Amino acid sequence: MDTHTFQSLPDVQSLEDVRALLSALPAPDAETREKARRRDAALTKPPGALGRLEEIAAFMSAWQGRHPPRLERVTVAVFAANHGVAARGVSAFPQDVTAQMVANFEAGGAAINQLCRAFGYELTVLPLHDLKPTGDISREEAMTEAQCVRAVRAGMTVVNERPDLLCIGEMGIANTTVASALLHALFGGHAEDWVGPGTGVDAAGVRHKAAVVATAVQRHAVAKDDPLELLRRLGGFEFAAMAGAIIAARHMRAPVMLDGFMTAAAAAVLHAAAPESIAHCLAGHVSAEPAHARALAHMNLRPLLDLDMRLGEATGAALAAQVVRAAVETHNGMATFAEAGVSGKDG
Repeated sequence: MDTHTFQSLPDVQSLEDVRALLSALPAPDAETREKARRRDAALTKPPGALGRLEEIAAFMSAWQGRHPPRLERVTVAVFAANHGVAARGVSAFPQDVTAQMVANFEAGGAAINQLCRAFGYELTVLPLHDLKPTGDISREEAMTEAQCVRAVRAGMTVVNERPDLLCIGEMGIANTTVASALLHALFGGHAEDWVGPGTGVDAAGVRHKAAVVATAVQRHAVAKDDPLELLRRLGGFEFAAMAGAIIAARHMRAPVMLDGFMTAAAAAVLHAAAPESIAHCLAGHVSAEPAHARALAHMNLRPLLDLDMRLGEATGAALAAQVVRAAVETHNGMATFAEAGVSGKDG
């Protein structure tokens, strides 16, 4: 039985308010985690035989604050935005594609629509800032503080009605460049370490992206020790919204499934600000974008799937949520040794 009560999140008016939320994070429920582990030990299987499914069942109990865990309501949130840095020629597609893809989501024609329909998930698509682009991060700040905070608040709204699992994804031309800049600024190394082909640019295009990323990170180096300020300067509206969704989900005890490279960058901002702030997150998959695996390793996140995907729009997260469903269903539905009349390992 769920013994927790949930309150509306406080209104966020500044980045300082975001910092306050990160300093007062609820912990996992140790009692429900232990209940899950005790039940797992009694199920009709050798200990550890279901591998990570056993870990996931306990994870879901602990973060939902209830045993048995549930996976009846899965919400998929796709955040869409545009980026001024697209004008620097860093993408294989024009910026108009962002709005066109939002229309495709709304018409039910995108990959994520098919997965949500097949699996019975709720899909929410949030175009941010009327799809007006941020500032060009290689030349100016991406957002004002007010714009950044509005995007954070928009992301927080997707957990107003608490889901059993929140899957987050994005859409935005040039956002791999933004993700690379954030990860380079947060984790160091060379720009080339964090830059890949994105939507399909060639080798010369990757080199150009790396140069743009290096310029952007150097321009905003004054903020190198302040992850939320880096988000404002180097990020984008969908990155701020994803960060807001992750924070709100934590306070509402809703586990989160991260999607690909961009969601990893949004999570990395929070991880840098407060490492435990993403403890309620699972990495759905590792994408074909080369730096995604490196970003996950920095955050000690082990992906559930590796399918060579690089689409975004929460497709990898949606697929991985079915692994969570398998974990919950086996945990809740299997018989114990006593119930099945099967001799245990000492029987």
